[in-house]
Order: sequence, then C-alpha cells, then structure tokens
Amino acid sequence: MLSTGALRAHLLAAGLAGTVATSREESLRSYRLFAARDPRVTLGLTPAGGWDEAALLRLMAEKCGVSGDPAHRSGPDVIDPERTLRGLDAFAGRLAAVAARRAPVLFGTGHPHRLLGFYVALADALSAAGCDVLTPAQGRCVDITTRFGLRTYVLDYVRGVAFVREAGPPEGGREQGAHSHSALPVRAALESAAEAGGPLPELVVGDHGWVCGAGQLGIEAIGLADTDDPALFVGEAEGQVAVAVPLDDGVRSAYYRPLTRYVLNRACLSR
Repeated sequence: MLSTGALRAHLLAAGLAGTVATSREESLRSYRLFAARDPRVTLGLTPAGGWDEAALLRLMAEKCGVSGDPAHRSGPDVIDPERTLRGLDAFAGRLAAVAARRAPVLFGTGHPHRLLGFYVALADALSAAGCDVLTPAQGRCVDITTRFGLRTYVLDYVRGVAFVREAGPPEGGREQGAHSHSALPVRAALESAAEAGGPLPELVVGDHGWVCGAGQLGIEAIGLADTDDPALFVGEAEGQVAVAVPLDDGVRSAYYRPLTRYVLNRACLSR
C-alpha cells in the first residue's frame, strides 16, 4: 500500500511534480507551435477550438498548475502535485473499468527509455485480469517526419507495450526504442487490427501521439503528459482524451515505480 501522502512526497522528491526539469521556455514554445497547428505538437489531434497561446496558457494553468502569468517567460516549470494525484486517480478508475469488462486494450509509448516499465506493469496486470492486451502491426514499418527528415521506424512490442525503433539491425544485439511524438504508429496499429477483423481496443493507454491519435479516432484514451505537451490537455478539455495526467515524463524510469504501485492499488489490480 502506498498512501496518497507518501506518493505526494515522492512526486516532489523525484521531480515528477513541483518544480520539474521542463523549462518555461520549452512549454511556451510548445504552446506557440500548437497555436500554429504544428503537427510536431498537435500529436495527431485536430482541435475543435481556436486555442491561441493565451487560451493554452490558461488551460495549462488549470490542468497542470503552471504559472498563468504570460510575463513569466523563463526558468523551470511547475506542476501541482494535487493535480497529478487527481489525474492518477482518474487514470486508475479507467483501468478498473476496462478490467471489470475484460475488454481489449492497447499500450503504446513515445518514451520507451523512461516509461516502458510503467506501462509493462499495467499491461501485465490487465492481462492477468482477463483483458486482451493487443499487439497489432508488430514489425510494420512506419515513415515518420523528424527534424532530420523522413525516417523509417519499425513498430515493436515489449510485453504488450508498443514503441517504435529505428529500422535496421539493433545495435549491440538490443532493440533500441526511439523517442517519438507521432500519431502514425497508433494509426498503423489500429489499421492492422481492423484489417485482421479485430478486436479493436476499447482503451488505449500511453502518451504523446498514442493517446491523441487514438482519441482523435474516437477510442477512449488515457495517458501521461508534461507541461510541454498541451495536446493531451486540449484533447481532455474537448472530450477526445479521457484522462491526461500532468507529470514530468522524462525522469529516471525507476522513479515511476511508486506510481505503478499506487495506480494498480487504486484500480484494485494489485497482486
């Protein structure tokens, strides 16, 4: 059992909430790019509202607890741990609901070096509860535009959690996951599942384009998002994303383990 108080203390000590490593400059740049509908930050979401920079800053202050002062332009950003805890409770509630239905789920991450272990533990728990953890389109190539131009990636899975890796032989005999914001991998996975006759996921769990891309297609989606990921919070505000949990998504992978215990306990999925 991990109490709410103990988790709050951990969030602050590990930099998952409170003062985080994401800078104010990074966050404001993302809001500016989102307002211009740059696909690098819309993450597969097509927002219905106008969402200019001022509206995005107000939203992020409400959803994450960042400063709503437009004159605050530099320094580290801030996430309110109470908002993180509320988000994790809502996140756990969605996992409990899908487990009760024994419904099919899909996991995917654009942060395999940081968040893979967090999602693997959730996938294992849902599988043990009778959910079908889907792995469609494994091995499919996906062309993604990056700052280095068009690159080909391969969709892969580790214990039920999807990510992309660079095409070609893995370095040192190990599969190297790539950091990705793109919604193209989740679209490829869903397309492959549909072509095979299903099942389709009733819930997609992840981050970045995995959440926004699935939500845009009308599939229930929940995920984690940093202060420079406004798309998930816009999606939540507009109803395309069911739950967006505000936290730093780039800390050491071990720091997410207490969150795993907390979420599984709240979802009644602990073993």
